[in-house]
Amino acid sequence: MLNKKLVCSALPIIFILIIASFFRLYNLTSYPPSLYSDEAMNGNNALEALSTGQFKIFYPENNGREGLFINIQAAFIKYLGNSPWVLRLPSAIFGILTVLGLYFLAKQLFKNKYVALLSSFFLATSFWHIIFSRIGFRAIMAPLFLIWAIYFLLKTLENKKQYVWAIIGGIFYGLGFYSYIAYRATPLLMIIILIVFWKQLIKNWKPVLLYILIAFIVVLPLGLYFLQNPANFMGRTSQISIFSSSNPLIDLGKNVAQTLGMFNVAGDWNWRHNIAGRPELFWPVGIMFILGLVMGIKELFKKKKELWILFGWLIATAAPVVVSNEGIPHALRSIIMIPPIFIFAGIGGIWLFNFIKSKIPQKSSAISKFIILISLFFISSALIIEAYNSYFIVWGKNPNVASAFNNDVTEMGYELNALPNSLPKYVIVGEADKPIIRDNYMVVQPIMFITDTFTPEKQAQKNIHYIPSNQTAPKGSFELFIK
Repeated sequence: MLNKKLVCSALPIIFILIIASFFRLYNLTSYPPSLYSDEAMNGNNALEALSTGQFKIFYPENNGREGLFINIQAAFIKYLGNSPWVLRLPSAIFGILTVLGLYFLAKQLFKNKYVALLSSFFLATSFWHIIFSRIGFRAIMAPLFLIWAIYFLLKTLENKKQYVWAIIGGIFYGLGFYSYIAYRATPLLMIIILIVFWKQLIKNWKPVLLYILIAFIVVLPLGLYFLQNPANFMGRTSQISIFSSSNPLIDLGKNVAQTLGMFNVAGDWNWRHNIAGRPELFWPVGIMFILGLVMGIKELFKKKKELWILFGWLIATAAPVVVSNEGIPHALRSIIMIPPIFIFAGIGGIWLFNFIKSKIPQKSSAISKFIILISLFFISSALIIEAYNSYFIVWGKNPNVASAFNNDVTEMGYELNALPNSLPKYVIVGEADKPIIRDNYMVVQPIMFITDTFTPEKQAQKNIHYIPSNQTAPKGSFELFIK
């Protein structure tokens, strides 16, 4: 009987995970089309690491990237080959696990499985999250690690198995620093959580201290690397900061307004990140998000600890977004804001459901239940259909997307792969005035990945050469020109 109850209670989240898996894995070999240079750079570092056995904590090319994601990609490449979809498979898996994590976190926060289920369902069918779950960017790990880190911190503050939760949570939180530069704003959120739960902190200070210690140990190798290479710590953050502009306060105000508006008014204009300019939230979910925010503000000062966490999360993770001056609104840089946004949408959705339910006459309970079930079926179907249409049809088939993912250059890579090694092949980069090595010309990275010719040794082995336009290819060689 217990097992039956357990299975029945697990069925909704299993169904949601199936939906999440479909949207993140279906036709991954074709969508997104081609291969973007940043993804290819990751892949080339992974191929080089596999070739040399030197897996790095931090890869300095392309403005610098923490090494965890690239090293994971290397493991996938080793067994599945150097294809674009292989670079993206880890992202898909992380995206699915994020949906699962959001369910557990929302349930832990609100002790309400309906809020948890609705929040995770919204995330599973979110175009915003789906798109980054299918691109080989390390940022997809950030919300995953933070969700599970907070979940296990909250478990640590309880009175059951605190030390086990502390160790697991500390590992998750520490690993998050290897995910994305915006994650470095999260200590502010963790401080907010500990302040909100200060009574539990006093009671359980030892396991919390263990949590912090484990996180510190996990982060230590990356911290030591930055101490030895301080220039890599900030990357290009200082270049795109509002503090580098002539009117930082005006820019900050504009960035805040555009970031707030990205959810329901106008989203990211980059076709690689979004259907250009479309709000990041499908409008019914956007309405529920606003309802959730309003309900949250009303309850905020009634000692609702979970709401302080959600608002703190939004504020802390919005900071790296609004202080940058590049591509605002920026869906990728805002990715760590996704979990609280969909939890708020879940809160708003449950409130709306209860409000509508209260307006249905309770005398005919069978009829009211039928109406509720039919409504839930149509609403969930609408979200699933909308997600499929948005990603695979409206976005996936748009020619702007192929262009945003370097379609022409990727096809050149496949063309070179089809030629024999005995034929000298020259890739000529227009407007280049220095040797084409490492990451000094990102435009060639997709070709290098497809052909596995990132290193001079591999280039010699496959007879593929990269030269600037001021050099001439030998007679009888095959030439490809990149503008």
